[in-house]
Amino acid sequence: MTTVELRPFYCPVESKIHPDVEVIEERAIAWIDRVRFYRDDTERRRVIGTNSAEFYARFAPGGVTGHVQAAAHWVYWGFAFDDARCDSGEFAGSPQEFLAMAGPLQRALENPWHPVAGDDPFTAALQDIGRGFAACATPTQVRRFCDAHRAWLFGVAWQIACQARGRMPDLADYAPMRLNSSGGPPTLAMLEIAAGQEVPAAEMDSPAARALTEMAMLVAAWDNDLHSYRKEEDEEHTAINLINVLRVRGGLGDEESVVRAYALRDRVMCRFLRLRSQVLAGPVSGALRTYLDNLGRAIRGNTDWALRVPRYNGYSGPGSDPRWADEPSDPCPDPVPIPAIARWWDSF
Repeated sequence: MTTVELRPFYCPVESKIHPDVEVIEERAIAWIDRVRFYRDDTERRRVIGTNSAEFYARFAPGGVTGHVQAAAHWVYWGFAFDDARCDSGEFAGSPQEFLAMAGPLQRALENPWHPVAGDDPFTAALQDIGRGFAACATPTQVRRFCDAHRAWLFGVAWQIACQARGRMPDLADYAPMRLNSSGGPPTLAMLEIAAGQEVPAAEMDSPAARALTEMAMLVAAWDNDLHSYRKEEDEEHTAINLINVLRVRGGLGDEESVVRAYALRDRVMCRFLRLRSQVLAGPVSGALRTYLDNLGRAIRGNTDWALRVPRYNGYSGPGSDPRWADEPSDPCPDPVPIPAIARWWDSF
């Protein structure tokens, strides 16, 4: 049994959930049974047990119901795809095989109206998701989502390549890898779709907004590393995880690695809160204001969901009911010692 135990999480963001979450879940289950990317009843229960409707209803609690519905479909699909083709299975050990599969899959998303050769249920379901987004989102939002989806698949391929070489990345490499491999890019790209508000390009592509988006991705990704550690340890695929990176490449012991992991995520969390307040104090559009608010909801909602979902239930350790720290474990305002993300502390 691992000695890793969860601690209180620092995230001073109010917990909220979309009022139509039960309706969204009911419709999502009907959709899952229609597109059928599961093989049997066991897989079906696992897909539904991800509680993906609740997950995204916490990310966009004020979103347009039908748009949150479309986003929830991708989350259900994404968890199933992650389990079947990223974490385990024939593609998880070979970057060449993964990329050969992921390339056509990505193109199918970008061109969802024309069926592709073969009978891959994941591809067919993803095309259905793509058509759903085209029906409710703007062309710019759809393009942003497709680009983010490609970044995710690239990040997964990067991680699989490291695993195939038997190479544990150091923290400097792991941080930018995890930004994408966690699924953060497409998950957060759906925020403006769910809200029904397109953020102007000049704002969305600004250095500050990009930094805030990336910070939300990484905090949530590192939180997932902590939440999922025991589950992945039981399933024997914890090779690349923040805890193990700190242990193997950082030379830290069990307790030290946990303390360091929380300190890193709290320093990024603090920088996120400071920079977001700075941006929101200026003249910004309503769409950007909603988007930045939902980035915070995403960090909070990710942990609210993780502490309840059967996917991680039983892996959090005793006494790990939803609980929150009043103060960060490391309030240092200086940049974390990771070159790839040091720009988040620049003056914007």
